[in-house]
Amino acid sequence: MNTPLKLSLFGLGLAAVFAASYGAGHRAGPSPAAADDTHVSPTAHGGHNPAPATTAAPAVPGGLQTAQDGYRLQPLTAALSTGSPAPLRLAVLGPDGKPVTGYTPTHDKDLHLIAVRRDLTGFQHVHPTLGADGVWQIDLKAPAAGQYRLFADFQPAGRDRPLTLGVDLPAAGDYRPQPLPSPGRTATVDGYTVTLGGDLVPGTSSKLTLTVARDGKPVTDLQPYLAAYGHLVALRDGDLAYLHVHPDGEPGDGRTTAGPQIVFHAEVPSDGAYRLFLDFQHAGAVRTAAFTAVAGQTPPAPAVPAPAPSASPHGHEGGH
Repeated sequence: MNTPLKLSLFGLGLAAVFAASYGAGHRAGPSPAAADDTHVSPTAHGGHNPAPATTAAPAVPGGLQTAQDGYRLQPLTAALSTGSPAPLRLAVLGPDGKPVTGYTPTHDKDLHLIAVRRDLTGFQHVHPTLGADGVWQIDLKAPAAGQYRLFADFQPAGRDRPLTLGVDLPAAGDYRPQPLPSPGRTATVDGYTVTLGGDLVPGTSSKLTLTVARDGKPVTDLQPYLAAYGHLVALRDGDLAYLHVHPDGEPGDGRTTAGPQIVFHAEVPSDGAYRLFLDFQHAGAVRTAAFTAVAGQTPPAPAVPAPAPSASPHGHEGGH
């Protein structure tokens, strides 16, 4: 074979090799360097990728998770009773997988347990008893059948802040969900009227003032309840996010009065409807007043189409 022919065949062979390598590279995807190049900012200088901006993930509202930071809420009862009160048992498991037995009290209690049906009815705020084995127990009755959300609000000993974990439990029977009550400024319970002042503003602390009256007269001798003259729980409609609401002051601090006003500061993360539950104590009994409040702008109600004009007996519209 002469030299020119050998060189031609060698060149064709190299071309085939390069073509095969190019196709294989496309089938396998871009190289790491090429992948990086696809993300170069158009404003970057010298072809170098700027360091990616770090954005902190938004905090997840309390009660949406069964487990957090190594702690888990573990129900030991399969369902709630709708007949007579029946034992409800649960445990908080720590990072070691064992029931937590040491707690730091918050608002006078080691653990606050909230039970509410998924349609935000049947609200109960109770305080179970802790056994030596780390199991919490209380006799509880669900007001009606349905799916309930249980919230445990607690602070394990040695932890610098509280946790709120949630879990669902059913109450067997004919479930008939109720619509969310319309937003309002007043609520009545057992002859008391509670008026809500202030508005929820997403993304910031909102001052809420609740004024208690009885038979039209301001109540000025509220009794301390959970280290305050009232305890407020806010739940977001839809996912039942549990929001921490902080009272302004405490009994005996020299600036907080025993009514008729109770001031709270609420932080809501988003627009939407919220159900507010105020527990207050007067004349030796704890009562709960409930409100629906809306944060931010609500979407307008869908337009109702106008009815079609009716035809007259003579076939003319409008009866003329």
